[in-house]
Amino acid sequence: MGTPDSASWQGHLVRLHGEPPEWRFGDLHLRRYRATDHGTVLALHREGLAQVGLRPGDGVYYDHDFFRMEDIYLRNDGEFLVGELNGRIVAMGGLRRADLIPGGHARAYGGYVQGTPALDAVEMVRLRVLPSVQRRGYGAAVVQALEERAAEHGYRILRADTTELQAPALSLYRRFGWTETRRETIGGIVNIYLEKPLR
Repeated sequence: MGTPDSASWQGHLVRLHGEPPEWRFGDLHLRRYRATDHGTVLALHREGLAQVGLRPGDGVYYDHDFFRMEDIYLRNDGEFLVGELNGRIVAMGGLRRADLIPGGHARAYGGYVQGTPALDAVEMVRLRVLPSVQRRGYGAAVVQALEERAAEHGYRILRADTTELQAPALSLYRRFGWTETRRETIGGIVNIYLEKPLR
């Protein structure tokens, strides 16, 4: 089992269903994203970035992938999960092929390319937990579920990036055994890149 993201770890992540994937972590229900989730998921994403001062136009913030969820996440060897608490989406996270979206500064400007056939690296992205329910282990549950899915897809390596402003996300990745590979300053914001081997 993965490591908790707080001292209030409530139990273990339990797989309920294989395909489409579904888990339970205490009172949190994790399931695959549906089109009807779009507005809530986009709002949660924007709230999470605003919480740390990221904003459109800073060269780091972007949300164009939320308007191509099927193409980028669900039909291209990826995944996107939402976590529900009493029927309300409070957490989320996704996996997308590392060759679909450019890195660095170009990422903020909507770049997208058709992926290559080889499954090698996958990015873990869009980890968000509603501020009012943070520090309950929900972020760790999403990370663990996404790591399971990446392994099931046959990826060799997990990649992620976050900013110095997003200290809880950085700490969570590190507790799950991710290693920092490099840093890059974009629009005055330090972006930190991390990796984790899967096999």
